[in-house]
Amino acid sequence: MNIFRDKESNVQSYARHFPVVFSSAKGSWLYTQDGQAYLDFLAGAGALNYGHNNPVLKQALLEYIEKDGLTHGLDMYSEAKAEFLDVLQRYILGPRELDYRVQFTGPTGTNAVEAAIKLARKVTGRSNVVAFTNGFHGCSLGALALTGNQHHRGGAGIGLNGVTRLPYDGYANVDGLALFEAMLEDNSAGMDKPAAVILEVVQGEGGLNVASNTWLRALASVCRRHDVLLIVDDIQAGCGRTGSFFSFEAAGIKPDIVTLSKSIGGYGLPMALVLYKPQYDVWLPGEHNGTFRGNNHAFVTAAKAITTYWSDEQFSHHIMERAKELKYALSQHVERYPTLFAKVKGRGLMQGIACQNGAIAERIARECFALEMVIETAGPEDEVVKFFCPLTISKEELATGLERFEQAIENLAPKLLAKAS
Repeated sequence: MNIFRDKESNVQSYARHFPVVFSSAKGSWLYTQDGQAYLDFLAGAGALNYGHNNPVLKQALLEYIEKDGLTHGLDMYSEAKAEFLDVLQRYILGPRELDYRVQFTGPTGTNAVEAAIKLARKVTGRSNVVAFTNGFHGCSLGALALTGNQHHRGGAGIGLNGVTRLPYDGYANVDGLALFEAMLEDNSAGMDKPAAVILEVVQGEGGLNVASNTWLRALASVCRRHDVLLIVDDIQAGCGRTGSFFSFEAAGIKPDIVTLSKSIGGYGLPMALVLYKPQYDVWLPGEHNGTFRGNNHAFVTAAKAITTYWSDEQFSHHIMERAKELKYALSQHVERYPTLFAKVKGRGLMQGIACQNGAIAERIARECFALEMVIETAGPEDEVVKFFCPLTISKEELATGLERFEQAIENLAPKLLAKAS
């Protein structure tokens, strides 16, 4: 451990919560260098939807590497890119009647968000962007301006401007959409007409807040009536995390722009992209650039992930079955310990249990780690224990994780309940 303490920056965060050295991983499990097994309910913060070292994806990657397939090619044409684009169209975009162009950005989610807001501003000629309370969109300056979390915003070192913040669905019992439309129609409201609205359908870092389908349709309607582009940030909630490939499918909306990263690469390989309607493809060649905007290894595993898991409804059905089991178990804890827990939040395999305060959530997450389970917290005060297992998790593995979580509660309950009273 000394090398990490001596050489690595103080900016590290996850290592502080999980202070062991991991050496290997498989499926839903992480293994330390001495062979200790931890059940993974973090899944790379959503980058490992198909689990660690997924054997199908690994084999496709190994075969590609063995034949000396192109690794790095900037944005040049490659067989791997062609295959990914073809598979994306055949299995994802086409069946959902989504007519999108595909832009490959730098390989992180914040790169995709930066490109999306730049494009919206270029298309409309307007600079203001509307974002929502508790939203999280990344930590580079443009994306950080859209992000609500003060801890992250505090690291900017500069003013974060060009954004109007509105209440998310259900926030403080305020009708944010009525406020938004009233401000758009009032020349004295003081809000510059925005180029775009950006939102997460399920707010991952913000506490697993879920936008209702009714609210999403109403927001899409407001944007359409006022010529404002609608951007859905599906970096964490997409690629099946909520049960369908895109988080917005149940609402029946078709966003103007969609950002994807994290699990779009399939194997945990860095990859990000922006989808947008063809009429908005107004970039000049090289106008938004980046050295690593064509990860061919990720193209290979991404294409394989889509053909393996999204060619029919079986995987989606599996996710929703596990989601029901998770929701039922968490609901039982809320009912049993109302002084510790407030409610179950989230959707699909993007759920969590809201504790009465952040201290309770932190104690429980720490006790889960002592019971060899990796799980994190989310929300404005880190008050939500966030269940983010790989989507490929088996019924038995999910049950094991829920048993360990229950054991953590039982271990802590006497002290927590005494303190609460």
